[in-house]
Amino acid sequence: MRKTPTLDQHLNVSDKNITSVSREKRVFKPTAEFQRQANLGSMAAYKKLHAESVNAPETFWKRMATEHIVWRKPFKKVLQWKAPQAKWFVGGALNVSENCLDRHLGTARENKAAIIFEGEPGDVRTITYKQLHLHVCRLAHVFENLGVGKGDRVAIYLPMIPEAMIAMLACARVGAIHTVIFGGFSPEAVKDRINDCQAKLVITADGGWRRGKIIELKSAVDKALPACPSVQACLVVKRTAHEIKMTEGRDIWWHDAWKGGPNFHKAKAFDSEHPLFILYTSGSTGKPKGVLHSSAGYLLGAKLSSHYIFDLKETDRYFCSADIGWITGHSYVVYGLLSNGSTVFLYEGAPNQPEPDRFWEMIDRHSLTILYTAPTAIRAFMRWGDNYVLKHRLDSLRLLGSVGEPISAEAWQWYHKMIGKGRCPIVDTWWQTETGSIMIAPIPGVTPCKPGSATLPFFGVSIKVVDESGKEVPRGTGGKLVITKPWPSMLRTLWNDAPRFKQAYFSEFPKHPDWYFTGDGAQQDKDGYFWIVGRIDDVLNISGHRIGTAEVESALGSHPAVAEAAAVGKPDELKGQALVVFVSLKNGIQATDELKEQLRAYVGKEIGSFAKPDQIRIAAALPKTRSGKIMRRILKQIAVGGEVKGDTSTLEDFSVIAALQSED
Repeated sequence: MRKTPTLDQHLNVSDKNITSVSREKRVFKPTAEFQRQANLGSMAAYKKLHAESVNAPETFWKRMATEHIVWRKPFKKVLQWKAPQAKWFVGGALNVSENCLDRHLGTARENKAAIIFEGEPGDVRTITYKQLHLHVCRLAHVFENLGVGKGDRVAIYLPMIPEAMIAMLACARVGAIHTVIFGGFSPEAVKDRINDCQAKLVITADGGWRRGKIIELKSAVDKALPACPSVQACLVVKRTAHEIKMTEGRDIWWHDAWKGGPNFHKAKAFDSEHPLFILYTSGSTGKPKGVLHSSAGYLLGAKLSSHYIFDLKETDRYFCSADIGWITGHSYVVYGLLSNGSTVFLYEGAPNQPEPDRFWEMIDRHSLTILYTAPTAIRAFMRWGDNYVLKHRLDSLRLLGSVGEPISAEAWQWYHKMIGKGRCPIVDTWWQTETGSIMIAPIPGVTPCKPGSATLPFFGVSIKVVDESGKEVPRGTGGKLVITKPWPSMLRTLWNDAPRFKQAYFSEFPKHPDWYFTGDGAQQDKDGYFWIVGRIDDVLNISGHRIGTAEVESALGSHPAVAEAAAVGKPDELKGQALVVFVSLKNGIQATDELKEQLRAYVGKEIGSFAKPDQIRIAAALPKTRSGKIMRRILKQIAVGGEVKGDTSTLEDFSVIAALQSED
């Protein structure tokens, strides 16, 4: 989600809409130098292509699919749509692995680095497209020897190592459906995901490195698998080389299975709509939703958005810090980048191991040109201090990106000035696991940026801000963000749960059953720029004002004492909901009652007195997952004084909860 960063004017809107505030007024125009070399050269070109993509979508997508995808069998029909079921490129056949690898063989790209990997301990491997193709072919034969083929599910539970990418591509090659499970998940969470999709094969490692310690992946799988009857085999990568238990008849070392196999595997052709992967995402019921993506439409969305939004060039070395276990890793580490023939930099560990300048040191040493990371990481870099950045040149960087959650104006400006040296465009991207690819983002070299706004929709994205009844709201007014037309990379269903798929995404507006509800609140400014104010379920009703928590967090984030803030609501007899904000302070700032009152007053000044937090709670850190997302569910439980319940296996630091609970 994204949010409005400058909070200086309360807008008069209906209580049914989300109360928002005025937009950031600064505009950063593309430099002439960047514009000259951009893949899309002008705003006029963007407007022409976007208009065609939403007004004549079948013409537009037919041309894009023909130009960007290698087909084994041409499609007969662009779109078959009966909400909520979409079929794209009907009758066509392709192989996604072939589109990422084989298409580059016999060209100058075959000896180009596909992956540059650096492990947390400092080990480095470079794998060319030709070598990556060989690895994937050999693993495809291993799969077939294990009886894994079309439609079978494979669970991948690995660190951020090349074998994770190889496993995904090998699944695509033989038509198996992969589900990548983030390496921070607990044995219970692993078990639930394996059982939900009935995985036949599990791929894991003895362990992975994180903050100088071994993450015990194989032992977690050992705890999960006795309750997973569908699993027939477990393939184990040797990464840390520490002692683990290998179960005879089930567990196989990757290097033993891979050895001596054929170096070539003929990729099989599959239908355009053949499922490519299931990715589990959190749901309001507590049960993860298995988001299902298909082949051709997803690949086209990932490839096209990568080409234009990251302005990819042959010489780029692209670093996305997201884990492969999340959708960002799927689309913008693996499929989108490799289908474009790009060089991907893959890093295994933490950004502050052994020191807080690890990213900047690697960027200089590997001459990386594009960095795509999360605002959580940016805020951490800010907190660690400018000196860690100033030790490094960072002159190879030419483009920056932001993904995953809101970026405040302050963080945007710091990122632009300190990391981009004032010359790198920033693409602030809004999208979801369900959308498959980026939906709103600036096109570098084309779109003037306003810090905190995701700016304008990408090609094929028909999107509106509407009120409760589905009526489009005036510019500058808050409402619900909906996508009104199908797009190729959209999710196809929820695994084994079609009713929940319809209810979760296509039931918000009964008069418009073909509208996809994003779950986000937003507004458009006078220039048509989109400002995402946060999840609707993170919108609080305080004394009749519906306020996005992201707005409050942004206001506090601009205070010089605050490193990070997370706002939640708790029941209040008088107001309906009371606002509780958890705050971590910048280094050297002391927590005092006076400071808490200053912060309350600051929010009142920035937004309005109605938005003053009822309580400010200060702690050394906020509870986060290993991927850097704040666990607001935990904060809500702490705010009401209740017991922390639910799965906390992805929590980075368990001591954070105790510290927050003990704070008055």
